[in-house]
Amino acid sequence: MNKKTIKDVNVTGKRCLVRVDFNVPMQDGVITDENRINGALPTIKYLIENKAKVILCSHMGKPHNIFTEGFSLNKKEKKAVEALPENEQASAKAEYLKKALKDKEKFTLRPVAERLSEKLGQKVVFAEDVVGPSADEAVENIKDGEVALLENTQFEAGEERREEELCKKLASYCDIFVNDAFGTAHRSHATTAAIVEYGFVKTAVCGFLIEKELSVMADALENPVRPFVAILGGAKIADKLKVIDNLLNKCDTLIIGGGMSYTFVAGEGYKVGNSLVDPEQIQYCLDMVKKAKDLGKKLYLPVDVVITKQYPDPIDAVVETEVVDIDKIPDGYEALDIGPKTRELYAQAVKDAKTVIWNGPMGVFENPCFESGTMSVANALAETKATTIIGGGDSAAAVAKLGFADKMTHISTGGGASLELFEGKKLPGIECLNEKD
Repeated sequence: MNKKTIKDVNVTGKRCLVRVDFNVPMQDGVITDENRINGALPTIKYLIENKAKVILCSHMGKPHNIFTEGFSLNKKEKKAVEALPENEQASAKAEYLKKALKDKEKFTLRPVAERLSEKLGQKVVFAEDVVGPSADEAVENIKDGEVALLENTQFEAGEERREEELCKKLASYCDIFVNDAFGTAHRSHATTAAIVEYGFVKTAVCGFLIEKELSVMADALENPVRPFVAILGGAKIADKLKVIDNLLNKCDTLIIGGGMSYTFVAGEGYKVGNSLVDPEQIQYCLDMVKKAKDLGKKLYLPVDVVITKQYPDPIDAVVETEVVDIDKIPDGYEALDIGPKTRELYAQAVKDAKTVIWNGPMGVFENPCFESGTMSVANALAETKATTIIGGGDSAAAVAKLGFADKMTHISTGGGASLELFEGKKLPGIECLNEKD
């Protein structure tokens, strides 16, 4: 990584606008998982200790946008309203407005400011807007070593639109821009990249969280200690087309499981019953199998699976299951996990690895009936001496749920950003930062 960090610049007495990822799960106003807050603490504490003026900003969730000039329906809502008789449209729009106002209460960052105050042992001033009077006052009055948190950036329409006026106003709040939100680094929004891309802030560096993400994951992809094994799972193959292609160029072994594997299986000519298949990607899968062979890479697919005739509803409902070989899936059945022979095959494949990256579960791990495949992969990674990197998203949730989080070398904080890094893409939130001399 050749990007400047907060240690490469003098932050003392400087106003530092820090983009963090406080998109934490909430229930009835209570934070239910504080991992993302904890991930930002080293950067925030460093800035406090070095007498910076710390101004934090973050999004939370995807609330309905309440614009400063009024309420706007999203595309789906607008289409639904327009489909109604004209005399019913006004009341329908009013209902959406009520929901939006509830969303604003639901997605406020005030509880985060309160919890952060407790963790830091000092008051975190909460601004009730992003760039309005409350934010102006918080920034104007902040002293060295103090912290303020702006309201949810998603409450500003200009955030995703990259509006210059919003970027200019935010830039007036700071001398230094610090990005420490890896989970949004693949987005080019106002507070993730545009504020720098427009030239409104000249000094732009990363915090410790992004520094760690890049040093671990980027280095593993570019300079892996071999054998290098990549494991991909999850539901949709379309989400990982470029990831598979790019990883085949870099890894020694590619393991595929989860819903995305059944398009490969269908491409091999096997019947897969009601299992998830993307017919448009069958040729792509065949091309990737050929590519692996041409490059001399090992490509593993399931050899047996756990099937059911009834998809669990709700997701954790107990259903009848059976195990069959991959070429024996009956009509009317759906494969929702890898079977015991496949678990052993995959475990052996990572046993002697020196570097392993994993993105995506092996099945519907949320249900105990179909968690064994994902658990076996997590256990195999926990027992190996390799550097083990979990690429965020569902795979990160899986290792946490199954109790293996502390056994992994690194668990990424950004699922989407990790995937784009695995694809070989440039991340706007990283690219905009200053290069080291």
